Amino acid sequence: MDTDTDISHTKTSSSVEHLQKRIARLRGLAKKYKRSEIIQNALLGISNIATQVASLDDFYQRVHLNLQQLIPAENFFIASQDPKTGLTSLPFFADQQDSHPTELYPDQEISALLNSGLTGYVLRNGEPLLCDDNKFNQLIASGDIKSLGSPCHQWLGVPIKNQDVVSGVLVVQSYNEANTYGELELELMGFICHHISGVMERLQHHQQLEQAIVERTKELSQAYEKVKIEVKERVKAEKLQRTLFEIADLSASNVLQQDFYPRLHNIISQLIPAHNCFISLINDNNTLSFPFYVSQMAAEYPASRPMQDGLTEYILDHKLPQLLSAKDIAQMVDRGEIYAKSPELNKTNRMHQWIGIPLIINGDIAGALTIYSLDDDHIYQLKDLELLTFVSQHMANAIERKLATESLKNSHEQLEDKVVKRTQALAELNNNLQQEINQRRKIEDQLLHDAQHDGLTGLPNRSYLIERLSQALKHLRRHGLDQFALLFIDLDRFKVINDSFGHLEGDRFLIETAQRIKSCIRDNDTLARMGGDEFVILLDSINATEDAVEVCERILQTLSMPYQLAKQEFISGASIGVAFSGRNKLVTSESLLRDADAAMYQAKANGKGCFVIFDDKLSAQSQQQHALEIDFKKALDQQEFQIRYVEVVDFTTGEIIAIEPQVEWHHPEQGIIEHVKMKHLAVQYQLTLNLDGYMFAHLNDQFQSLKQQYGADVHFHLSICSQHIKNKFVLRNLKNTIKNSNIDLSKLMLFFNEKALVQDTENHINGFEIISQLGVLIGIDGYGTGYSSLSCLSFLPIQALKLDEDISKHLLNDKQLQLVRAYQLTAATLQFDMYATTVDTQQQVRQFLALGYVRGQGRALSKLFCEKKPYISCA
Repeated sequence: MDTDTDISHTKTSSSVEHLQKRIARLRGLAKKYKRSEIIQNALLGISNIATQVASLDDFYQRVHLNLQQLIPAENFFIASQDPKTGLTSLPFFADQQDSHPTELYPDQEISALLNSGLTGYVLRNGEPLLCDDNKFNQLIASGDIKSLGSPCHQWLGVPIKNQDVVSGVLVVQSYNEANTYGELELELMGFICHHISGVMERLQHHQQLEQAIVERTKELSQAYEKVKIEVKERVKAEKLQRTLFEIADLSASNVLQQDFYPRLHNIISQLIPAHNCFISLINDNNTLSFPFYVSQMAAEYPASRPMQDGLTEYILDHKLPQLLSAKDIAQMVDRGEIYAKSPELNKTNRMHQWIGIPLIINGDIAGALTIYSLDDDHIYQLKDLELLTFVSQHMANAIERKLATESLKNSHEQLEDKVVKRTQALAELNNNLQQEINQRRKIEDQLLHDAQHDGLTGLPNRSYLIERLSQALKHLRRHGLDQFALLFIDLDRFKVINDSFGHLEGDRFLIETAQRIKSCIRDNDTLARMGGDEFVILLDSINATEDAVEVCERILQTLSMPYQLAKQEFISGASIGVAFSGRNKLVTSESLLRDADAAMYQAKANGKGCFVIFDDKLSAQSQQQHALEIDFKKALDQQEFQIRYVEVVDFTTGEIIAIEPQVEWHHPEQGIIEHVKMKHLAVQYQLTLNLDGYMFAHLNDQFQSLKQQYGADVHFHLSICSQHIKNKFVLRNLKNTIKNSNIDLSKLMLFFNEKALVQDTENHINGFEIISQLGVLIGIDGYGTGYSSLSCLSFLPIQALKLDEDISKHLLNDKQLQLVRAYQLTAATLQFDMYATTVDTQQQVRQFLALGYVRGQGRALSKLFCEKKPYISCA
């Protein structure tokens, strides 16, 4: 029985609990439906607001009131971003905790302030943000925002978008932990943002329409005013035009001079009151005359007078129209600008206003028009000055015509006497003109000849030869059985002539050589000088190879005959390369020259004084040179070159005063390629800048270790090419490389070649000035080749000279020794350090010491002092 009772009681309790849960769920649903109804009504109210409001400010106020019915929105603001300027503003702001940002941060610009906080974060990302303390601290730590205003419990911001472009942010804040935001609030805020965007677009369109109406109304009003002004101006222009016509008619009439100026005055008086008026003209003897004068102060014409310092002269000197009041004139008198030297001319004490306008004839000041008033019955204004200035131009033309007519009348009687003389002079002039035309034709022919010929020998130059070669190749394509040959001639020992006998004798040598070669060829052959000691012969229409061989032998024999230079006998010679036209159907002018040049170099390699004909073997050598170029570029890119350091030694103490990096290359097939050939290869392959950069980078990397090995006082010499200073961009790269290096710049001396200096002195001077400002020392190497003058060296910011490498090889006679001694004396006079180079033997050491040299570098010096400071070989 008890058991049944318990079961019944349990069932009753379960039913009660189930009913209570259903009641709770029904209450929750009722509350939810009630809230949904409130939300729906509020959203409908916001939708109605969006269609009713006339301005955004009204819309923001009413949206805020409706939003407070849905979520805690006591702290609410709207940020707007202008799409054109990108500036952010706060069109609506309500906050119980903080004042408006402009009051909190009065010294900061509101746009930058908003963009640095959470508002700017939403503007940039374009996504809604629900931010609590943790999220806020994360954003500050990452640097995305800055902390602004008082801390809040939660911050909810939703972007306002117009066609996917963010135009603002809608924000609510909660400072009370009891008020929290969630997904529902996000959705509500998004709905409101959508309506704000629509209202903004509609109101903007409405504002644009109203603005367009206002602007159109303004345009119509302005057009009306413009029409009124145009009518007034047209009446004024017609009056002015009538005046100008009258002036033109007056200038063309035959009226006498005594009537001309009064009628001119009457015309002016139609435009402006001119009771006091006079015209002044400058005469040839620098005096002023007054052909017209009317005044209420005096009836007599003023007499002509010399130029002084009156008001008229003031206008003539300043060449500008002036409108002056009595006060202006008085101040000018007080300052001594007028009437200081001629106070007797001052009649301005009764004048009220004064207008002076210069009269310009043929671009020169010829006189002045002056109008003045004695009372204020009529006040002159700037427009009167402008009007008279315009009319004065036509008056000046009329006066010029009148003066010209008078002058023509006066000179007419003299004209007949001069006709005969002019006719005779014209005949003589025609004769001179014909002679000048003939002379000019000769000059043009000479200029054309000079452009195509060498100035020293008179032979055709490279451009003429290329043109002649092109013609020969065109002829060859039309007549396939014809053949021609190209001979490339390089003279032997030409540099010795310049070094030993001077450039004047070198020029004489080239002239005689050209004559000798020309005697060996036919009249239809072309002999051209390519520059320096190189000549090229185009043997036209040869029958066989033997024809070219015969010419080569004749040239070699002729050039081997002794020369008389500076009263001394000198033996020269030549190396000749020969290329024939029929080897390749794709031959060009440049390829023929290249083949002949390659054959010439092979002749020089065979011992000089001979000729070589270009063949397949030489072509293979050319290919080998091309392969070497590829290997060179690859080795440079992969930094496979080695750097060794050459010591610069003091001859007297044995101290190493400087070291110079030199590059060499262990080629897998050709073996070791030394520094000099490496520099030549770099020039040939146009990689001198790259090779210089390679050596500078190596010196920069090894600077500290080199300073420890050689001591802190050792200097560093680096020879670089002049291309570094021929272009402003390359010069800028060199400057930046030097500035960013680890090298002590006061110990670094950059050497530039003397020959390149002479060829482009201006760029070198500019480059030296820029480099020396960095603290780098500058020197000239390759010195002694005879290119630079003492005057050139004297104004350059250089500290040292380094002899050319070939000079030490030619210390053979007294004249050469005296020349090298002169180099040392030149350096001592200009206070330059002088360095000898390629000192390879003990005899050369003794010779340089005897000539006054105390510094140098070379193999002999390295052997003498190798125990102290051996070379450094670095990969």
